[in-house]
Amino acid sequence: MKRLWITLTYAVFTILIIIPLVRIFIGSWEEGFGGFIDALRRPQSLHALYMTGLIVVTVTFINTLFGVMLALYLVRATWLGKRLRQLLNSIVDLPFAVSPVIGGLMIVLLLGPNTIIGSFFGDLGFKVVYALPGMILATLFVTFPLMIREVMPVLQEIGTQQEEAASTLGAYPFYTFWKVTWPSIRWGVIYGVVLTVARSMGEFGAVLVVSGNIMNKTQTATTLVYQDVENFNVLAANSVALVLAAVSIGLLLLMEWAKKRKEH
Repeated sequence: MKRLWITLTYAVFTILIIIPLVRIFIGSWEEGFGGFIDALRRPQSLHALYMTGLIVVTVTFINTLFGVMLALYLVRATWLGKRLRQLLNSIVDLPFAVSPVIGGLMIVLLLGPNTIIGSFFGDLGFKVVYALPGMILATLFVTFPLMIREVMPVLQEIGTQQEEAASTLGAYPFYTFWKVTWPSIRWGVIYGVVLTVARSMGEFGAVLVVSGNIMNKTQTATTLVYQDVENFNVLAANSVALVLAAVSIGLLLLMEWAKKRKEH
């Protein structure tokens, strides 16, 4: 029975992951290396990859800064109260329960060009929806819990004794965080960064809703792959998808390296 379950596990893993990756690799090289490079050198491919990279960097920075800060408040701030802490915990988990498409629609309904807030920003010359800011907001909505859920268990595990001792000795809050708290949570933050980058890079539903998928303006790599498939340009779709898959695999290897470093 044990061997049967192991065999089934490997079979499912092969069908769902290995075979699609091999098919993407083969499809991107159907016309050789030249065809692969030409697909990536298209103006729309370069712009989509640039937009993806810009969104990933921005979202990861914001998530790291505010995610660590909110995790500290949820674990350490006793003044929040039990009910308020439970409410904030529920709000943090909201993106896990809501479809990314619904999250994108919420942003359109709140900040779209026909809404009060969207019109206000539009009059100031600042476009939110169907522009880069809306795409960043949509990606933030989807990825925000990742950093918090990686850091909170670590903070709960290490307790507060060392931080209280540093505070008793007269250390300032920032010094206490940098010298006492940060060394204990840095690997959790690294895991959160890796997960945020991977999730931001692969986000599709929410970004598609808020971006409008305008070529050379609001396209990301994932929405470009979608459009290429719709236009039966399978070679180009496979080429862009292969780049995303390669980066994702690299991130997984980075996470495994980080885990080994933590264990040692």
